[in-house]
Amino acid sequence: MRLDKFLKISRLIKRRTLAKEVADQGRISINGSQSKAASHVEIGDELKIQFGQKVLTIEVKSLKENVNKNEAASLYEIKKEEPVK
Repeated sequence: MRLDKFLKISRLIKRRTLAKEVADQGRISINGSQSKAASHVEIGDELKIQFGQKVLTIEVKSLKENVNKNEAASLYEIKKEEPVK
């Protein structure tokens, strides 16, 4: 699944266009390497996302095309949340 689509479906980022902008700014990495919006995400991947003054590290647990709001958080597990250095 594309990175921008995963971020939208999991509700980590509300809109796919915003997810694309964040990825294009170099603020997202998959397994330690910089990622573009079109990068593919697989189960078990570790994503680091920089949101303003914090960095969120998550692990992808599941990939689904459509989920409701209550299931969205089950697609990932938060590993770390730390301030930007």
